[in-house]
Amino acid sequence: MKLVFFSLTGQTRRFIKKLDLSTPAHEIDPNNPFHELNEPYILIVPTYDAEVTEVVNDFIEYKSNQNNLLAVAGGGNRNFADLFIFTAKDIARDYDVPLVFSFEFNGTPEDVENFKKVVSEIESKRP
Repeated sequence: MKLVFFSLTGQTRRFIKKLDLSTPAHEIDPNNPFHELNEPYILIVPTYDAEVTEVVNDFIEYKSNQNNLLAVAGGGNRNFADLFIFTAKDIARDYDVPLVFSFEFNGTPEDVENFKKVVSEIESKRP
C-alpha cells in the first residue's frame, strides 16, 4: 500500500523517513500536486490552515486519486487542543474516509511502530 504525504516544515517528512519503507512514499509537490496515483493509499498530513493545505485537496481530487484514498493520518501539536490534527479530521470528514492515526510533531519511536501496525491492519483487510 502506498503512503502519500504533504510536508511544509519537514516534520511529516521526518516521520515518513522514520518508517523506513521498502517502497518510497509519494510526497505531494506544492508546486504541482496534479499527479495521478493509480493504487490505494493512506494520506499523512500536517495541520495547517486550509489555504496552505489546498494543494492536498488538489491532489486528492485529481483524476482517480479520490477513489484510491483509503484513510488519513495527521500530525500536529497537542498544545492546540481541539485544533490538534484538524486538517486530517477535515479531510476524513470531507472525503468520507477514516482517520486512522495521529502523532505529534515528527512522531516518537512508539508512534512509528503503532502506525506501521495500523497500515498493516488496513492492508490485511483489503481484498
